[in-house]
Amino acid sequence: MTARIARALQAVTAERAGDAVLSVRGLTVRFRLPGGRTVAAVGDADFDLAAGECLALVGESGCGKSVLASALLGLLPGNAETSGTAFLDGTDLLAADEKTLARTVRGRRVGLVPQSPAAHLTPVRTVRSHLEETVRALTGTSRRARRKTAEDAADRAAFPAGHLDRYPHELSGGLAQRAATALALIGDARLLLADEPTTGLDRDLVDRTVDELRRHADEGRALLLITHDLAAAARIADRVAVMYAGRIVEVAPAHRFFGPTGPRHPYARGLLDALPDRAFTPVPGMPPELSALPDGCAFAPRCPRATARCATRPEPTAGVACHHPEQPRA
Repeated sequence: MTARIARALQAVTAERAGDAVLSVRGLTVRFRLPGGRTVAAVGDADFDLAAGECLALVGESGCGKSVLASALLGLLPGNAETSGTAFLDGTDLLAADEKTLARTVRGRRVGLVPQSPAAHLTPVRTVRSHLEETVRALTGTSRRARRKTAEDAADRAAFPAGHLDRYPHELSGGLAQRAATALALIGDARLLLADEPTTGLDRDLVDRTVDELRRHADEGRALLLITHDLAAAARIADRVAVMYAGRIVEVAPAHRFFGPTGPRHPYARGLLDALPDRAFTPVPGMPPELSALPDGCAFAPRCPRATARCATRPEPTAGVACHHPEQPRA
């Protein structure tokens, strides 16, 4: 039995025992637009995340992955409406007020590697200042201890020590991403949300970054990896959740998803087949507009297996929301 399969079984056991770090049920996000229109960015998302587990949330750009992460942290704009529940250690993140989220959740119980790190870095502060201030706020240690902790976090994120005294505008996109990763690794947040943490990195740095995130999870924390990089997900994930047009359409153990049998949802199968080291065949067509989703299966217009039955929305069965799931490959 491989280490990945063992971790996946441990995660499932923990969830069934009620030990999930994060438990999401019916998470829905809608945006109100001028003229009375609404955009259904996330619809009825359900998943659990256990201590020591990495769940990779994958899908095409614009499918709602980052909106889901923002909802968990209360970082949505004012025209957003949320429903459902997202419990973290007894706190419903969707119902918590801003004071609770700012003082007890963000950075303390939930760490974030943001998709756009430049927007999260203060332009008049050096990277070292960002790191040391975060250490001070979370731990209250002495100045000497803060300096060492900050430098250790930078090293873990592969951020070069010679750039610690630079300002955000002096950093490349890849360096800014590594600085944001270092900030998220400070402290003992029970849950780490990594939203496209490998943007702008070459392959070696991608592997080093995700390996460090995996180590963070292996120390008993939970990791939600939001990514379009399926190679990174294959490297560290225990389970994979596939999102399409705002909905999670399949959740599967990573060893099965990336293994010979493959995923069962036609869209998930298409994502893998589009990779250069596989069939290199793109998924035909384009995703639907989130403001004009069909009543039935949103993937049906692009799906070669679609029938009249797909005019009704499929309910998840055995982790797959599809009327005509693919059979496991031989």
